[in-house]
Amino acid sequence: MKPKRPANTIPLDRLKGRALESLQPLLTLALEEDIGPGDLTSNVLINHDAIGEAKLVAKADGVAAGLFCIQPMFNRVDSRLQFQPKVEDGERVKPGDVLGRIRGPVRPLLTVERTLLNFLQALSGIATLTAKFVQAAAGTGVIILDTRKTTPGWRYLEKYAVRMGGAVNHRTGLHDGVLIKDNHLAVRAPQHVGETIAELIREARQRISPEIPIQVEVESIEYLEEILAAEPDVVLLDNMKPAALREAVRRRDRLFGNKGPALEASGGVTLRNIATIAATGVDRISVGALTHSAPNLDVSLEVHPASRPRPGRRAG
Repeated sequence: MKPKRPANTIPLDRLKGRALESLQPLLTLALEEDIGPGDLTSNVLINHDAIGEAKLVAKADGVAAGLFCIQPMFNRVDSRLQFQPKVEDGERVKPGDVLGRIRGPVRPLLTVERTLLNFLQALSGIATLTAKFVQAAAGTGVIILDTRKTTPGWRYLEKYAVRMGGAVNHRTGLHDGVLIKDNHLAVRAPQHVGETIAELIREARQRISPEIPIQVEVESIEYLEEILAAEPDVVLLDNMKPAALREAVRRRDRLFGNKGPALEASGGVTLRNIATIAATGVDRISVGALTHSAPNLDVSLEVHPASRPRPGRRAG
């Protein structure tokens, strides 16, 4: 029996690359819906050659994420806008911390303000909530994972933010792992649930590369031993109480020791109960709330006219 796989996580540099790729069409939509034919207020009130400076300021404790999106955004609106980060993605921030500074034409800066903050606040919010879940389970050795419950089109961006918060990515899509769920089972019309799930696991194992992880979702430990015997990589224990999770761990360890399939708790996980779930001995906990329920991190953009050189000093 092979050791438990921790997770099917793609390398961070590749994830960031895919996030940047997915950012481009999102920017097209976001800028078009917000700017449309033009920014009436800025165009009417702001001189076209006015140069300004700005800073992004955290208004709450959190974890920064999405700073890498800002310069590509500026390049779409006005490449004269230049962003200088003062913190890195994944860094903890507190109220008053400057996340970055901006210099360039005021009109396009004001025009892009809301789109910039929408991306930065949303991704930093995900990283911040993720960090709270990771901290709540600290010391147990459990791995915290996200899910596919992401905003359509934002998946790679949101999963990048999860990584910045210190958690691990589950599947990025249907293409990089097998997860046998209740609806797959229902279509196969099982006569004996345990036997049928085990058959599906063996069938999948025969048809795919050994490098692709196979997971199976179960809602009861009644057939757990039959399922474990089929050697999936992960058994996802869905919406089980802590007592049932502890019993599942006991049965797995009795059969396989520490080299059996990984056990993953899922469903109804909150900041209030994650420590209790982690203490049951499961290897992984998947949390949909990381991406579907994260509140935005409060960040503001403070703009002012560009500073002028002092008399007697050359501009540098």
